[in-house]
Amino acid sequence: MHKILILSTKNPGKLREFKSYFKDTDYIIKSMDEVFKDHYDIEETGASFEENAILKALFYSKISDYPVIGEDSGLSVESLNGFPGVYSARIGKTDEERNRIILDKLKNKKGEERKACFITVIALAFKGKTIKTFKGKVCGYITEKPTGENGFGYDPLFYYKPLKKTFAQIEPEIKNLYSHRGRAIKKMVKYLNLNKNIIL
Repeated sequence: MHKILILSTKNPGKLREFKSYFKDTDYIIKSMDEVFKDHYDIEETGASFEENAILKALFYSKISDYPVIGEDSGLSVESLNGFPGVYSARIGKTDEERNRIILDKLKNKKGEERKACFITVIALAFKGKTIKTFKGKVCGYITEKPTGENGFGYDPLFYYKPLKKTFAQIEPEIKNLYSHRGRAIKKMVKYLNLNKNIIL
């Protein structure tokens, strides 16, 4: 019998990514819309990805019969002192606008000054208690213009040197092998497989 895990996100790209990692496990990932009849919003007031992930996981786990996955992630540009960081999804109204803001801030920067990392933290909570957190990180460089049609968010700007492509130029299943979120999800899947009774 499969166990249900609720993913506290409204981002369809993130939902697809999580589901791809759990397809051959004892767990089924469901979105909030599939579980909650009412619409809930929670303000992300944390000062770090970890704080926001825990905030979301705990909030929804208190109103759910199932364990909840809270996730927060974003882009951190070293020469911009970590900007946009926890505000990655809030510096503009659309992906295109957010990408343009990053490019504008880096227009006079070259080489190592364009280094950036994608960071994600996943929090697993049940009945108002945090069970564990998992972190993933991958570093690359910001291109001078968006390139590629796949992915979402800042993927068209994120050049990953080992593959010589942006995250938006590679197929989702390939991206998942290297992405920050993929690394964190793999840690969580491993943890759940080794601790099958942690969630009853």
